[in-house]
Amino acid sequence: MKTRIEKDTIGEISVPANKWWGAQTQRSLENFKIGIEKMPYEVIEAFTILKEAAAKANMKLGNLDKEKGNMIVNVCCEIRANGSYEHFPLVVWQTGSGTQTNMNMNEVIAFRANEKFKLLGELIRIHPNDDVNRSQSSNDTFPTAMHIASQKAIVEHLIPALSSLKQTIANKKLEFNDIIKIGRTHLQDATPLTLGQQLSGWEHMLVKCEQMIVESSRHFQNLAIGGTAVGTGINAHPKFGELAAEEISKLVNGTFYSSENKFHALTSHAEITHVHGALKGLAADLTKIANDVRWLASGPRSGIGEITIPANEPGSSIMPGKVNPTQSEALTMVAAQVFGNDATIGFAASQGHFELNVYKPVIIYNFLQSVRLLSDGMHSFNEKCMTGIRPNKEVIHKHLNDSLMLVTALNPYIGYEKAAEIAKKAYSENKTLKEATLDLGYLDEKQFDEYVNPAKMINNTNK
Repeated sequence: MKTRIEKDTIGEISVPANKWWGAQTQRSLENFKIGIEKMPYEVIEAFTILKEAAAKANMKLGNLDKEKGNMIVNVCCEIRANGSYEHFPLVVWQTGSGTQTNMNMNEVIAFRANEKFKLLGELIRIHPNDDVNRSQSSNDTFPTAMHIASQKAIVEHLIPALSSLKQTIANKKLEFNDIIKIGRTHLQDATPLTLGQQLSGWEHMLVKCEQMIVESSRHFQNLAIGGTAVGTGINAHPKFGELAAEEISKLVNGTFYSSENKFHALTSHAEITHVHGALKGLAADLTKIANDVRWLASGPRSGIGEITIPANEPGSSIMPGKVNPTQSEALTMVAAQVFGNDATIGFAASQGHFELNVYKPVIIYNFLQSVRLLSDGMHSFNEKCMTGIRPNKEVIHKHLNDSLMLVTALNPYIGYEKAAEIAKKAYSENKTLKEATLDLGYLDEKQFDEYVNPAKMINNTNK
């Protein structure tokens, strides 16, 4: 492998000749051979947005030559456009401030910019610290990139996936709203409802989750940029943070502000903990929906079997013709991972010591993994399962008519105790509710048929 020599304040080091990074990136590669988890590309993309915004802000303030600033902007745009992420090789398990990822970005931009200047015959040289990192510190840039990446991931990936699943369930709710079925509580028979009503509960879970995620993610609008090393803004113009936030807003078509208290922004990650709590709520509700689907589809002959799910692949390597609820299983495994990520984020966010939290890489890695998994999981569950759900009306009708809990409708007419006596007699003697009622003489056949009518028991308001 061909190499070149790069130099930093520690000394010289060999770097692969075909890579754009410099000495500090190479040292990180050699010093942190831990795991295989790379810094997420969303963070790299957010850093290119941040560095471009910083260059524009510095040019406006007269702190950066326009030739240098415009080239920094050019390289940032190039990286995003070409997806040149092979030049960002660092693992998550590095310094807790994310300094090495910040310097990786600074070095890559400087190297590529200097290559371009050389091709143009220009003698201008860009320095990774003095130019690309001007008015910045890793301590304020990394948390700024965390917020940018998190907000973009939610807006561009999670919300669209959630909305699609929500719409599919809403459509199914209307389609199934006249199918009366038996309800279940404690996994035991309860009173009737419609299949549409049942799905309306799923739909509203997603409505509320979306509201909570959108509301909580507004806290990502506050950025640490401008705080530099400890929150005082040393080596940055007083207006730098404000101008950089304005440029970031333009680049992502959103609204961002430089935090009113940079000391908080550098050492606290309560915002990301709060938003991930809303993601955990979504994971909990998705688990409930996925579990309902696999319970209702269980069987098909020895379980509940009230709905059918798509047969996407053979379910068993030994049992022919078996169809398993694989999409439910995948989605609930995603939820389990999100629950674990929430514990990691909560602990890591608690480790703000003095002026800095130094668990930033693991916080953003877990957050973005949760967003990615939930987004992909909802897309898969929606497309490969929810859209293909069908009711098994014959089984639904049988379970409804066999249920002893229809006796609940008799409470207003004969009282709870007599109704319970009817249910117990029907169960112990393997009779229908009507037969048990007539045997006990509490009602005649006409009265029973009038009172025990499932269509009158559903209070169908979810048309």
